[in-house]
Amino acid sequence: MTFGMLVSHTKSRRFVYRLLQYCNTISVGKCFSTSCAWTSRKKPSQYGTVDTERYSSLVKAVVSSRVSYQTPDSLEEEDNTLYGPIVRSKSSSNKLTPVVPKNFHPLIKEEKTMLSEECDPGKPVRLSLPRGSERSDMPSVTRILQQTMSPQQLFYLERWKRKMMAELGEEGFKAYSANLFKQGKLFHAVLEDALAPSETSNEETEYSEDTAGYVESIQHVLDDISEVRAIESAVQHQVLKYVGIVDCVAKYRGTLCAIDWKTSEKSKPFLHNTYDNPIQVAAYAGALNSDDNYSYQIKNGLIVVAYKDGSPAHPHFLDFGKVTQYWEKWLLRLEIYMEKK
Repeated sequence: MTFGMLVSHTKSRRFVYRLLQYCNTISVGKCFSTSCAWTSRKKPSQYGTVDTERYSSLVKAVVSSRVSYQTPDSLEEEDNTLYGPIVRSKSSSNKLTPVVPKNFHPLIKEEKTMLSEECDPGKPVRLSLPRGSERSDMPSVTRILQQTMSPQQLFYLERWKRKMMAELGEEGFKAYSANLFKQGKLFHAVLEDALAPSETSNEETEYSEDTAGYVESIQHVLDDISEVRAIESAVQHQVLKYVGIVDCVAKYRGTLCAIDWKTSEKSKPFLHNTYDNPIQVAAYAGALNSDDNYSYQIKNGLIVVAYKDGSPAHPHFLDFGKVTQYWEKWLLRLEIYMEKK
Protein backbone atom coordinates (compact mmCIF):
# COMPACT_ATOMS: atom_id res chain seq x y z
CA MET A 1 0.00 0.00 0.00
CA THR A 2 1.40 3.42 -0.94
CA PHE A 3 0.92 6.85 0.57
CA GLY A 4 -1.29 7.99 -2.30
CA MET A 5 -3.63 5.06 -1.78
CA LEU A 6 -3.78 5.68 1.99
CA VAL A 7 -4.71 9.33 1.55
CA SER A 8 -7.29 8.54 -1.14
CA HIS A 9 -8.96 5.95 1.10
CA THR A 10 -8.99 7.95 4.35
CA LYS A 11 -9.28 11.42 2.73
CA SER A 12 -7.42 12.71 5.75
CA ARG A 13 -4.04 12.60 7.37
CA ARG A 14 -5.49 12.18 10.90
CA PHE A 15 -5.01 8.44 10.75
CA VAL A 16 -1.29 8.84 10.15
CA TYR A 17 -0.84 11.40 12.92
CA ARG A 18 -2.75 9.20 15.37
CA LEU A 19 -0.51 6.35 14.29
CA LEU A 20 2.52 8.43 15.17
CA GLN A 21 1.17 9.21 18.63
CA TYR A 22 0.60 5.61 19.56
CA CYS A 23 3.53 4.00 17.80
CA ASN A 24 6.20 5.66 19.98
CA THR A 25 8.35 2.60 20.26
CA ILE A 26 9.47 2.75 16.63
CA SER A 27 12.02 5.24 15.39
CA VAL A 28 10.61 6.80 12.24
CA GLY A 29 12.88 9.76 11.93
CA LYS A 30 15.39 11.85 13.72
CA CYS A 31 12.78 14.40 14.75
CA PHE A 32 10.70 11.81 16.74
CA SER A 33 11.49 10.59 20.23
CA THR A 34 11.44 6.85 21.12
CA SER A 35 9.53 7.55 24.32
CA CYS A 36 6.69 9.71 25.48
CA ALA A 37 5.86 11.00 28.95
CA TRP A 38 2.13 10.39 28.69
CA THR A 39 2.36 6.94 27.09
CA SER A 40 1.54 5.19 30.37
CA ARG A 41 -1.63 7.25 30.81
CA LYS A 42 -3.14 6.57 27.41
CA LYS A 43 -6.21 4.39 27.20
CA PRO A 44 -6.27 1.17 25.16
CA SER A 45 -6.85 1.98 21.49
CA GLN A 46 -7.61 0.08 18.29
CA TYR A 47 -4.43 1.54 16.83
CA GLY A 48 -2.36 -0.48 19.27
CA THR A 49 -2.60 -3.56 17.07
CA VAL A 50 -1.34 -1.83 13.93
CA ASP A 51 1.72 -3.38 12.27
CA THR A 52 3.93 -0.31 12.66
CA GLU A 53 6.90 -1.74 10.78
CA ARG A 54 4.74 -2.33 7.76
CA TYR A 55 3.55 1.28 7.68
CA SER A 56 6.74 3.01 8.81
CA SER A 57 7.53 4.09 5.23
CA LEU A 58 4.13 5.72 4.99
CA VAL A 59 4.71 7.68 8.16
CA LYS A 60 8.00 8.95 6.79
CA ALA A 61 6.26 10.02 3.58
CA VAL A 62 3.63 11.94 5.55
CA VAL A 63 6.12 13.94 7.58
CA SER A 64 8.24 14.62 4.50
CA SER A 65 8.20 18.24 3.29
CA ARG A 66 7.46 17.05 -0.26
CA VAL A 67 3.81 16.39 0.60
CA SER A 68 3.00 20.08 1.03
CA TYR A 69 4.01 20.80 -2.57
CA GLN A 70 1.36 18.65 -4.22
CA THR A 71 -0.22 20.35 -7.23
CA PRO A 72 -3.09 19.37 -9.52
CA ASP A 73 -0.55 18.21 -12.10
CA SER A 74 1.38 16.08 -9.61
CA LEU A 75 -1.84 14.60 -8.23
CA GLU A 76 -2.96 13.75 -11.74
CA GLU A 77 0.41 12.14 -12.44
CA GLU A 78 0.12 10.12 -9.23
CA ASP A 79 -3.40 8.98 -10.14
CA ASN A 80 -2.18 7.92 -13.58
CA THR A 81 0.58 5.88 -11.92
CA LEU A 82 -1.83 4.21 -9.49
CA TYR A 83 -4.91 3.75 -11.64
CA GLY A 84 -3.70 4.24 -15.19
CA PRO A 85 -4.62 6.97 -17.72
CA ILE A 86 -8.24 8.05 -18.27
CA VAL A 87 -9.96 6.03 -20.98
CA ARG A 88 -12.71 7.83 -22.87
CA SER A 89 -15.91 5.92 -23.43
CA LYS A 90 -16.77 4.87 -26.97
CA SER A 91 -19.92 6.98 -26.96
CA SER A 92 -17.88 10.12 -26.31
CA SER A 93 -15.39 9.36 -29.07
CA ASN A 94 -18.18 8.64 -31.56
CA LYS A 95 -19.60 12.12 -31.07
CA LEU A 96 -16.33 13.58 -32.31
CA THR A 97 -16.29 11.43 -35.45
CA PRO A 98 -17.99 13.24 -38.36
CA VAL A 99 -20.48 11.24 -40.39
CA VAL A 100 -19.63 11.24 -44.07
CA PRO A 101 -21.53 9.88 -47.11
CA LYS A 102 -20.77 6.28 -48.00
CA ASN A 103 -20.61 7.15 -51.70
CA PHE A 104 -19.42 10.68 -52.28
CA HIS A 105 -20.46 12.38 -55.52
CA PRO A 106 -18.91 15.71 -56.53
CA LEU A 107 -21.01 18.87 -56.57
CA ILE A 108 -19.36 20.08 -59.79
CA LYS A 109 -19.50 18.17 -63.06
CA GLU A 110 -15.96 18.66 -64.33
CA GLU A 111 -16.61 17.55 -67.92
CA LYS A 112 -19.46 20.01 -68.35
CA THR A 113 -18.76 23.14 -70.38
CA MET A 114 -18.66 26.27 -68.25
CA LEU A 115 -20.57 29.30 -69.47
CA SER A 116 -18.59 32.51 -69.48
CA GLU A 117 -19.64 35.01 -66.81
CA GLU A 118 -19.73 37.71 -69.47
CA CYS A 119 -22.06 35.76 -71.75
CA ASP A 120 -25.51 37.26 -72.31
CA PRO A 121 -27.91 34.84 -70.61
CA GLY A 122 -30.82 35.87 -72.82
CA LYS A 123 -34.37 35.01 -71.82
CA PRO A 124 -34.65 33.14 -68.48
CA VAL A 125 -35.28 29.42 -68.81
CA ARG A 126 -38.37 27.87 -67.27
CA LEU A 127 -38.52 24.09 -67.65
CA SER A 128 -41.40 22.03 -66.29
CA LEU A 129 -41.34 18.58 -64.74
CA PRO A 130 -42.87 15.85 -66.92
CA ARG A 131 -46.52 15.09 -66.18
CA GLY A 132 -48.82 12.14 -66.69
CA SER A 133 -47.29 9.06 -68.27
CA GLU A 134 -44.02 10.89 -68.88
CA ARG A 135 -43.63 11.70 -65.21
CA SER A 136 -40.43 10.34 -63.72
CA ASP A 137 -40.36 8.02 -60.70
CA MET A 138 -37.47 10.02 -59.31
CA PRO A 139 -38.19 11.52 -55.87
CA SER A 140 -38.21 15.28 -55.41
CA VAL A 141 -35.84 17.20 -53.15
CA THR A 142 -38.80 18.28 -50.99
CA ARG A 143 -40.03 14.71 -50.50
CA ILE A 144 -36.57 13.43 -49.57
CA LEU A 145 -36.04 16.15 -46.97
CA GLN A 146 -39.50 15.64 -45.47
CA GLN A 147 -39.04 11.90 -45.11
CA THR A 148 -35.54 12.08 -43.62
CA MET A 149 -36.11 14.60 -40.83
CA SER A 150 -34.25 13.94 -37.60
CA PRO A 151 -36.21 12.89 -34.47
CA GLN A 152 -35.58 16.35 -33.03
CA GLN A 153 -37.01 18.05 -36.13
CA LEU A 154 -40.06 15.80 -36.06
CA PHE A 155 -40.57 16.52 -32.36
CA TYR A 156 -40.58 20.31 -32.84
CA LEU A 157 -42.77 20.07 -35.92
CA GLU A 158 -45.33 17.91 -34.12
CA ARG A 159 -45.27 20.19 -31.08
CA TRP A 160 -45.93 23.22 -33.31
CA LYS A 161 -48.85 21.43 -34.98
CA ARG A 162 -50.41 20.51 -31.64
CA LYS A 163 -50.04 24.08 -30.42
CA MET A 164 -51.65 25.54 -33.55
CA MET A 165 -54.49 23.02 -33.51
CA ALA A 166 -55.17 23.81 -29.84
CA GLU A 167 -55.47 27.50 -30.74
CA LEU A 168 -57.29 27.22 -34.10
CA GLY A 169 -58.98 23.85 -33.99
CA GLU A 170 -58.51 21.13 -36.61
CA GLU A 171 -60.46 22.90 -39.34
CA GLY A 172 -58.91 26.25 -38.49
CA PHE A 173 -55.42 24.74 -38.76
CA LYS A 174 -56.23 23.30 -42.19
CA ALA A 175 -57.45 26.70 -43.36
CA TYR A 176 -54.31 28.36 -41.91
CA SER A 177 -52.00 25.89 -43.74
CA ALA A 178 -53.91 26.35 -47.02
CA ASN A 179 -53.61 30.12 -46.70
CA LEU A 180 -49.86 29.89 -46.15
CA PHE A 181 -49.52 27.77 -49.28
CA LYS A 182 -51.63 30.26 -51.24
CA GLN A 183 -49.53 33.22 -50.06
CA GLY A 184 -46.32 31.42 -51.04
CA LYS A 185 -47.66 30.67 -54.49
CA LEU A 186 -48.78 34.27 -55.04
CA PHE A 187 -45.43 35.54 -53.79
CA HIS A 188 -43.53 33.42 -56.31
CA ALA A 189 -45.82 34.61 -59.10
CA VAL A 190 -45.05 38.21 -58.14
CA LEU A 191 -41.32 37.41 -58.12
CA GLU A 192 -41.54 35.92 -61.58
CA ASP A 193 -43.17 39.10 -62.86
CA ALA A 194 -40.55 41.26 -61.15
CA LEU A 195 -37.49 39.26 -62.24
CA ALA A 196 -38.57 38.40 -65.79
CA PRO A 197 -41.34 40.80 -66.86
CA SER A 198 -43.18 39.82 -70.02
CA GLU A 199 -44.17 42.21 -72.81
CA THR A 200 -47.67 42.48 -71.34
CA SER A 201 -46.49 43.16 -67.79
CA ASN A 202 -47.59 46.41 -66.19
CA GLU A 203 -44.82 48.26 -64.39
CA GLU A 204 -47.40 49.76 -62.02
CA THR A 205 -48.83 46.41 -60.93
CA GLU A 206 -50.88 46.64 -57.76
CA TYR A 207 -50.14 43.79 -55.43
CA SER A 208 -52.75 42.08 -53.30
CA GLU A 209 -52.89 42.45 -49.54
CA ASP A 210 -51.40 38.97 -49.21
CA THR A 211 -48.26 39.86 -51.19
CA ALA A 212 -47.72 43.61 -50.72
CA GLY A 213 -45.75 43.17 -47.50
CA TYR A 214 -43.50 40.51 -48.99
CA VAL A 215 -42.75 42.64 -52.05
CA GLU A 216 -41.82 45.58 -49.84
CA SER A 217 -39.67 43.27 -47.74
CA ILE A 218 -37.47 42.09 -50.66
CA GLN A 219 -37.01 45.41 -52.49
CA HIS A 220 -33.47 45.96 -51.21
CA VAL A 221 -32.52 42.41 -52.28
CA LEU A 222 -33.98 42.81 -55.77
CA ASP A 223 -31.68 45.79 -56.26
CA ASP A 224 -28.73 43.37 -56.00
CA ILE A 225 -30.16 40.79 -58.44
CA SER A 226 -29.10 40.78 -62.10
CA GLU A 227 -28.77 38.49 -65.15
CA VAL A 228 -31.62 36.14 -64.30
CA ARG A 229 -31.04 32.83 -66.11
CA ALA A 230 -33.79 30.56 -64.78
CA ILE A 231 -37.09 30.96 -62.89
CA GLU A 232 -39.16 28.17 -61.37
CA SER A 233 -37.26 25.73 -63.54
CA ALA A 234 -37.04 21.95 -63.21
CA VAL A 235 -33.65 20.34 -62.55
CA GLN A 236 -32.65 16.68 -62.55
CA HIS A 237 -29.56 14.95 -61.24
CA GLN A 238 -28.81 12.41 -63.92
CA VAL A 239 -26.59 10.22 -61.71
CA LEU A 240 -28.18 10.44 -58.23
CA LYS A 241 -31.69 10.26 -59.72
CA TYR A 242 -33.68 13.01 -58.03
CA VAL A 243 -35.55 16.07 -59.31
CA GLY A 244 -36.56 19.50 -58.09
CA ILE A 245 -37.63 22.98 -59.11
CA VAL A 246 -35.15 25.76 -58.45
CA ASP A 247 -36.79 29.11 -57.64
CA CYS A 248 -34.26 31.25 -59.44
CA VAL A 249 -30.77 31.28 -60.93
CA ALA A 250 -29.29 34.77 -61.15
CA LYS A 251 -26.38 36.91 -60.08
CA TYR A 252 -26.45 38.33 -56.58
CA ARG A 253 -23.98 41.19 -56.23
CA GLY A 254 -22.14 39.87 -59.28
CA THR A 255 -22.01 36.19 -58.21
CA LEU A 256 -24.07 33.52 -59.94
CA CYS A 257 -26.29 31.75 -57.38
CA ALA A 258 -29.08 29.25 -56.98
CA ILE A 259 -31.66 31.37 -55.15
CA ASP A 260 -34.42 30.14 -52.88
CA TRP A 261 -37.16 32.59 -51.83
CA LYS A 262 -38.87 31.92 -48.50
CA THR A 263 -41.66 33.61 -46.56
CA SER A 264 -41.81 33.69 -42.79
CA GLU A 265 -43.89 35.15 -39.99
CA LYS A 266 -40.89 35.07 -37.65
CA SER A 267 -37.57 36.82 -38.07
CA LYS A 268 -34.74 34.58 -39.32
CA PRO A 269 -31.61 36.72 -39.17
CA PHE A 270 -29.17 33.79 -39.08
CA LEU A 271 -28.54 30.93 -41.48
CA HIS A 272 -29.24 28.26 -38.86
CA ASN A 273 -32.75 29.74 -38.46
CA THR A 274 -33.55 28.46 -41.97
CA TYR A 275 -33.29 24.77 -40.91
CA ASP A 276 -33.06 22.53 -44.02
CA ASN A 277 -33.18 25.34 -46.58
CA PRO A 278 -29.37 25.39 -47.13
CA ILE A 279 -29.45 21.64 -47.82
CA GLN A 280 -32.27 22.25 -50.30
CA VAL A 281 -30.26 24.92 -52.14
CA ALA A 282 -27.21 22.62 -52.31
CA ALA A 283 -29.40 19.83 -53.71
CA TYR A 284 -30.73 22.14 -56.43
CA ALA A 285 -27.24 23.36 -57.28
CA GLY A 286 -25.94 19.80 -57.61
CA ALA A 287 -28.88 18.77 -59.80
CA LEU A 288 -28.50 21.82 -62.03
CA ASN A 289 -24.78 21.14 -62.43
CA SER A 290 -25.56 17.59 -63.51
CA ASP A 291 -28.43 18.56 -65.83
CA ASP A 292 -27.39 18.95 -69.47
CA ASN A 293 -30.29 21.37 -70.04
CA TYR A 294 -28.10 24.03 -68.39
CA SER A 295 -24.76 24.96 -69.90
CA TYR A 296 -23.46 26.64 -66.75
CA GLN A 297 -22.70 25.40 -63.25
CA ILE A 298 -23.55 26.77 -59.81
CA LYS A 299 -21.07 27.10 -56.95
CA ASN A 300 -22.93 29.53 -54.69
CA GLY A 301 -26.37 29.85 -53.17
CA LEU A 302 -28.70 32.45 -51.67
CA ILE A 303 -31.66 32.10 -49.32
CA VAL A 304 -33.91 35.16 -49.05
CA VAL A 305 -36.41 35.24 -46.17
CA ALA A 306 -39.24 37.73 -46.80
CA TYR A 307 -41.69 39.01 -44.16
CA LYS A 308 -45.38 39.74 -44.52
CA ASP A 309 -45.20 42.88 -42.39
CA GLY A 310 -42.76 44.46 -44.85
CA SER A 311 -39.70 44.21 -42.60
CA PRO A 312 -36.45 44.09 -44.61
CA ALA A 313 -35.83 40.55 -45.84
CA HIS A 314 -32.79 38.64 -44.62
CA PRO A 315 -30.53 37.42 -47.46
CA HIS A 316 -28.27 34.50 -46.48
CA PHE A 317 -25.40 34.02 -48.93
CA LEU A 318 -23.72 30.62 -49.21
CA ASP A 319 -20.26 30.64 -50.75
CA PHE A 320 -18.75 27.58 -52.42
CA GLY A 321 -17.35 26.29 -49.12
CA LYS A 322 -20.74 26.36 -47.41
CA VAL A 323 -22.56 24.92 -50.42
CA THR A 324 -20.05 22.04 -50.40
CA GLN A 325 -20.69 21.40 -46.70
CA TYR A 326 -24.44 21.29 -47.21
CA TRP A 327 -23.98 19.17 -50.31
CA GLU A 328 -22.41 16.47 -48.11
CA LYS A 329 -25.39 16.75 -45.73
CA TRP A 330 -27.70 16.34 -48.71
CA LEU A 331 -25.87 13.19 -49.82
CA LEU A 332 -26.38 11.74 -46.34
CA ARG A 333 -30.10 12.55 -46.40
CA LEU A 334 -30.36 10.99 -49.87
CA GLU A 335 -28.68 7.81 -48.63
CA ILE A 336 -31.08 7.61 -45.67
CA TYR A 337 -34.04 8.01 -48.02
CA MET A 338 -32.80 5.29 -50.37
CA GLU A 339 -32.21 2.90 -47.45
CA LYS A 340 -35.79 3.41 -46.25
CA LYS A 341 -37.28 2.51 -49.62
